[in-house]
Amino acid sequence: EQNRATAKKLIERYFQQLTEGCGNTSCTNEFCASFQGFQPLDKNAAAAKALDLFKANAKLCDYYPSIKLRADNVEMGNKMSTEDFSGTLKVDHEFYVRSVQAVFKISVCFGVSDIHYLTEHTVCSILTSCEEKGDYSALVRVVGRIFSNSDALMKSFRKDEFDTTKNLDSVKPAEQQSGEDSSAASLPDPALNGGLDSCEVAVDLDSVRRVYDKLLSIDQVEAALVNALIFLTPNVELDLEYLDVYETNPDYLNIFLIVMENSNLHSPEYLEVALPQFCKAMSKLPVSALARLSKLWSKYSLPRLRRMMETFQQLITFTVVSNEYDSDNLVNDDETVVAATKCLKVVFYASILGGDVDMEHNDEDEEDSDSDELTLHELLGEERLYKKGPRVDPLEKELGVRTVDSIRPLIPFEDFINESLNDVIEMDKDFTFFKVDAETKFSFQSCPFILSAITKNQGLYYDNRISMYSERRLTALYSMVQGQQPNPYLKLKVRRDHIIDDALVRLEMISMENPSDLKKQLFVEFEGEQGVDEGGVSKEFFQLVLEEIFNPDIGMFTYDDNTKLFWFNSSSLENEAQYTLIGIVLGLAIYNNCILDVHFPMVVYRKLMGKKGTFLDLSDSHPVLYQSLKELLEYTGNVEEDMMLTFQISHTDLFGNPILYDLKEQGDQIAVTKANRQEFVDLYADYILNTSVETQFKAFKKGFLMVTSESPMKYLFRPEEVELLICGSRKLDFEALERTTDYDGGYTKDTQVIKDFWETIHSFSDEQKRLFLQFTTGTDRAPVGGLGKLKMIIAKNGSDTDRLPTSHTCFNALLLPEYSSKEKLRERLLKAITYAEGFGML
Repeated sequence: EQNRATAKKLIERYFQQLTEGCGNTSCTNEFCASFQGFQPLDKNAAAAKALDLFKANAKLCDYYPSIKLRADNVEMGNKMSTEDFSGTLKVDHEFYVRSVQAVFKISVCFGVSDIHYLTEHTVCSILTSCEEKGDYSALVRVVGRIFSNSDALMKSFRKDEFDTTKNLDSVKPAEQQSGEDSSAASLPDPALNGGLDSCEVAVDLDSVRRVYDKLLSIDQVEAALVNALIFLTPNVELDLEYLDVYETNPDYLNIFLIVMENSNLHSPEYLEVALPQFCKAMSKLPVSALARLSKLWSKYSLPRLRRMMETFQQLITFTVVSNEYDSDNLVNDDETVVAATKCLKVVFYASILGGDVDMEHNDEDEEDSDSDELTLHELLGEERLYKKGPRVDPLEKELGVRTVDSIRPLIPFEDFINESLNDVIEMDKDFTFFKVDAETKFSFQSCPFILSAITKNQGLYYDNRISMYSERRLTALYSMVQGQQPNPYLKLKVRRDHIIDDALVRLEMISMENPSDLKKQLFVEFEGEQGVDEGGVSKEFFQLVLEEIFNPDIGMFTYDDNTKLFWFNSSSLENEAQYTLIGIVLGLAIYNNCILDVHFPMVVYRKLMGKKGTFLDLSDSHPVLYQSLKELLEYTGNVEEDMMLTFQISHTDLFGNPILYDLKEQGDQIAVTKANRQEFVDLYADYILNTSVETQFKAFKKGFLMVTSESPMKYLFRPEEVELLICGSRKLDFEALERTTDYDGGYTKDTQVIKDFWETIHSFSDEQKRLFLQFTTGTDRAPVGGLGKLKMIIAKNGSDTDRLPTSHTCFNALLLPEYSSKEKLRERLLKAITYAEGFGML
């Protein structure tokens, strides 16, 4: 403790020397503001330099301002303490901070030094006295002193206050206590609180909240709180960064708990200086402390947690809109934005912990053995430069909870996305920091909750392109060493009438011989057809493969007419390679930025991300079964006699034959009762979603991971966002599509038939719009980023005719004749999109 206090005093002296000087006009110390050639430093630079000088044991000036000058400062401080505390941040930032610090350094002269910590009763007593006199200066000084001192604040508002009822009445205004010992100053030994678990604290939070309710209604006192926070936080930051104070005293967390109870932190008075400094200090807490904060906050009510989330969000937004960023001035270098984002992460995990969470039912991935190709990566130094493999967030690891474990968070995930920040992030630079400079540079991809799916998709795009480029380099090196013709792309040559067989054989060979080839950019060639694959041919390949694999006649998947979703056929006769192929196709679609027309329930994406299916997942995958099991759980009668169920279930195979399955050993002899019905439901759901389709899904996931295992996708995206990557969004903005559509063959946006076309489209129902999108692009969903990213083309296809419009789905092209009237256009277009199955789409 003594060493820590000495270190703090020395650092403060260096800081004062750098900012105020020693007062000697002939000073020769180049690290003193009184030195003739000294370049003035701002507060942050001076604090950093003070630390450097402390560590280097640099020279400290001996000469300081005279006693008379100090007395003048005291008098000035007396005026400031009663007048300027009620002001707001209207003066120069640097001068303001120095003035505030000066006030608190001299506050000891006004009789508040004999109150070493605050209790609710202390505050109420002083407040009552101040109200009687109509003068709040005593309360302002007490609050200012305690809230600006880390030790005093840490000891305040304890649950274990010693004999407070006896002592509280003796608390008098500071002016009346000169020469008296405050009986409220005694406090139980902090060591008594050392045994608290992670969700217990010594602070009486209810008491703190009541105190804030009283203090924040008084303007002068609120201004004192702002000023106190400005003075407090640089010292807290030094404590945490250089003195490891939390490790020696976990009660140091009390400071952050007390400050965050201030419901006005998001107001303009705090946003300029106080809150940014506080966030910087909080971001210096060790991971164990942040995890403890997160657990504590997860117990808070939703309004309180939301207020904290909005406080950090408001600071990020305020800072972003107040500054200009570009490739030279990155938002990643803005300390305030970075610190507030790190603080927001603590609230994010609190929201997960406080909601519905499933930390069990994990389906861990099997580690694939490294291929020979990886050795070549290592030889080229690729391993050091380009980090791969699953990334784990330190806070996530400390808490033992993952984003994918969340069933329903307290605050919706979407509320953590900051659009203003997303607008200014340079994702190419951020990606580099994420992959290469993670130790030295901050990447917002380390806090993916704040990024939109569009922004994260850009990061994934860079990851894919870098990976493809890396594979091309390796291929070129191989060809030089082995004298072979380089093959920098993943080339698939297939026959239209044997597309599954050809793709299966080729991809199976690649996955066995050289799986890293799957990371190369895909180029597809249809045998007997000329053409260069610039994306359109690959898209057509995906569409044809999906069309065949999801054909009910093949029997790989079952289709539900009500939900319009596919599920794995547990009694399929197809071999595992077919399922591996569809997994590879989904991975390749993400890797090559192509939207697929697949319709899986969300549980498929949760399983791909490492979670097993549970009862709740049945709600969209098997809604009829879900409703039946839900009714069983809620049944109030005699379950055993009325339901007559056992732990043996029956379902039909591909040919309609009944299959019996025991959920437990000798299940046919175990009756389902009110006591064991939850177990029955859980086992039933596990069988349907996991056990019965284990072979098929395992092969499917294997294929998916062949392409995506080294991608940061699992770290960046939630299951809902993975579905968005593969299938696109169901939100359709046709206004955006109109703005970005190109025209060909003589059409322009001012052509009458084009004007009629868009008026017709905008008048369609949602279902008709989806049919049109399916007809034109091959899927009824928008890509990540919305329909504006689609780049549709409308080309002239002859003059007025009775022919229907047609489309080239692989190029998002609509071939539209120049119909003579709007009515005819509407009739022809509706007919084309309604009966498009089997013709019209090329």
